[in-house]
Amino acid sequence: MSEEKEMTFLDHLEELRWHVIRAVLAIVVGMIVAFIYITEIFDYIVFAPAKVDFIFFKWMCKLGDLVGATETLCVTDLPFKVQSRNMTGQFMMSITAAAVIGLIVAFPYVIWELWSFIRPGLRLTEKKFSKGAVVAISGLFLLGVAFGYFVLSPMTIWFLSTYKVSDMIVNEFDITSYVSTVASLILGCGLVFQFPVVVYFLTKIGMITPQLMRKYRRHAVVGIIVLGAVITPSADPFSLSIISLPLYFLYEISIFTSAVVLRKKLKQEAQENQS
Repeated sequence: MSEEKEMTFLDHLEELRWHVIRAVLAIVVGMIVAFIYITEIFDYIVFAPAKVDFIFFKWMCKLGDLVGATETLCVTDLPFKVQSRNMTGQFMMSITAAAVIGLIVAFPYVIWELWSFIRPGLRLTEKKFSKGAVVAISGLFLLGVAFGYFVLSPMTIWFLSTYKVSDMIVNEFDITSYVSTVASLILGCGLVFQFPVVVYFLTKIGMITPQLMRKYRRHAVVGIIVLGAVITPSADPFSLSIISLPLYFLYEISIFTSAVVLRKKLKQEAQENQS
C-alpha cells in the first residue's frame, strides 16, 4: 500500500534523479570498458567499414557476380588515409568512440530505467497496451544502429573516399571527421528506426490514424525518396533503393502498428460505454 500513496512533485523529481543517475552510470561503465579495449575497437569496429574486406563490400561483390555487374558493385579500393592533425585528436576521438559504444550497449537499460519511472503513472489499460515497450524501443534502436553501421557507413565512406573534383587532390581525412561522421550515421539511423514507436504513441493520443497514413502513403513515398537522396552519399538508383526500401518498410510497419493500437483503443472505449 505504501507504494500506491500519492507522491509530491519533489518526490517525483527525486525518483527521476535516481533513475537518471543509474542510466548515466550504465553508460559510463560501458564507456570505461570500451576505452580499455579502444585499440581493438578502432582496428576491428571503427575502421572496419573503411576496409574492402568489410562484410557489406563482400555482399556487393557477390551481388555484382550474380547480376553481371562486378566492376560496378565490387569495391576493390578505398583511396584515402586517416590522419590526426590536432594534438588531442586521437585522445578525444577515443573518448567519443567509447562514449558512443557505451551508449549503444547500455541503451536497453537506459530505456528500462526511464520506462520504470513513467510506468507507475499510467492507467491499468495503458500499462497493458504498453507491454513490451522497452523491448520494442531497444530492438528498433539496435536494428537501426546495425543498418547504419553495416550498410550506410560503408556506402558513405566508399562514396566520399572516391569522390574527386580534381586529380590533384588527395583524400586524407582527419580522425575527428571520420569518427564524427560514422557516429552520426549510426546514431541517426538508430533514432530514425524509432518511427513505429512514435506512431504508436501518436495513435494512442489520437493525432494519427492508419487511415490517414494510408491516405498519404504516396506523399510518404516521395518523402522517403527525398530523405534517402539526402542521406545517400551517391545518387544512383541502386544506392537509393538500399536506403529507401528499409524506410518504406518502417512506414508500412507503422501503419500496421497504428491499426492495431486504434482497434484496441476502440474496443476499450466500447467496453467502457457499455459499462
